Amino acid sequence: MSKPPFAIGLTGGIGSGKSTVADMFAARGATIVDTDLIAHSMTAPDGPAMPAILREFGAEFADANGAMDRARMRALVFTDAGAKARLEAILHPRIRDAALAAGAAANGSYVIYAVPLLIESGTWRARVTRVLAVDCREEVQIARVMARNNLPETQVRAIMAAQVSREQRLAAADDVIVNNAGIADLAAQVERLHTLYLQIRW
Repeated sequence: MSKPPFAIGLTGGIGSGKSTVADMFAARGATIVDTDLIAHSMTAPDGPAMPAILREFGAEFADANGAMDRARMRALVFTDAGAKARLEAILHPRIRDAALAAGAAANGSYVIYAVPLLIESGTWRARVTRVLAVDCREEVQIARVMARNNLPETQVRAIMAAQVSREQRLAAADDVIVNNAGIADLAAQVERLHTLYLQIRW
């Protein structure tokens, strides 16, 4: 499946503000394809990835409703790199195909694929025209995730350590939005890039 003529890959570390930025672009007419939402639908009760997950990991990795037991799976893949690779082999191709199908059917001004692990995946870069990274200072990132998810700092730092470094993400980006200040500052940066994307999308 070919990529759309013009598409943005939106990424950023946990707590960077990707969802807020995506919402701002959507308000300006972009179509957002959120791979996290697709992943959740894949692992919901009767989700298309569930049979393969249960064959690979066992029935104990389904909760009482038949969805993937996220807490159990998170505990496993966080400590077992092999299990993580097996889960990714099941999910990533399905997520990618569903995302690209959604992008091909989109009717917005342009498509933004919101992919938290865009840099880590190694495959998304070839499927988008430009990479947009949302960046913030690490102490801001940690504080946001601790407040939002009620997690201890050690766990937040462990999640961050499992992602590519801030420096690697910035090096891979064509465009950067800095999310250290307030909403007004964020909106101004989104507006500037939205204008740019409208100019170069063809």
